[in-house]
Amino acid sequence: MTREVLVATVIAVRGTAEERIDPELGAVSLSIGVSEPERDVALARTSEAHDHLVAAIRDLETSGALDTWSAGQLRVWSHRPWNNEGKQLPLVHQTSADVEVVFSDLEKLGEWVSRVTIGNAVTMGGIDWRLTEATRRRVQELAQRAAVADAVAKARVYAAALGLAAPTPVELADTGLLTAQPVPPSGGGRMFAMRATADMAGDAGAATEFAPAKLVIEASVEARFAAEPQ
Repeated sequence: MTREVLVATVIAVRGTAEERIDPELGAVSLSIGVSEPERDVALARTSEAHDHLVAAIRDLETSGALDTWSAGQLRVWSHRPWNNEGKQLPLVHQTSADVEVVFSDLEKLGEWVSRVTIGNAVTMGGIDWRLTEATRRRVQELAQRAAVADAVAKARVYAAALGLAAPTPVELADTGLLTAQPVPPSGGGRMFAMRATADMAGDAGAATEFAPAKLVIEASVEARFAAEPQ
């Protein structure tokens, strides 16, 4: 008597998920810099603007509105610009220093930026919306768990469509480890902002209105399941 051998079907799927959350931190990039024909004048103007900015930052720090802040070193260089007629102009001395201010109180961010960027010595480079490390890890774990659940659900659908029994997991990995795909950063998850807008129009003294985007944390996994015939 010949005994029929039941061969399990291998089902390979990719599970994906995302979590959306409001940012907790706003990292403002500022640049202090001037351009002057006299080196001493350029340094004096930059030093004055730097001292004023740092004093304003320390006031914020005292009020508890900040998470962290940092200031880079002052850079000074000289160059001879060209005009639109192709003529080289006299020597110009340029200064630049970068400052990053990370706000934990986002309500104060727009008003403060509007005040400190008045004038031509301090400019804003942009705002990077962030989460605290503890929140990022927590939300990323939620996304990873949801991605696994998505993979299991897909495998069950495929198995049912083939008339097979409930599938059993065989392999599970971050995307790219089971197939020839680039491995995403942060253990199979990534974070990005859906959109970030800032209303920079209006009077120079008016508070800038920022609409921080929700941050999206994505996760994806690849999995293989075995499903026996029923």
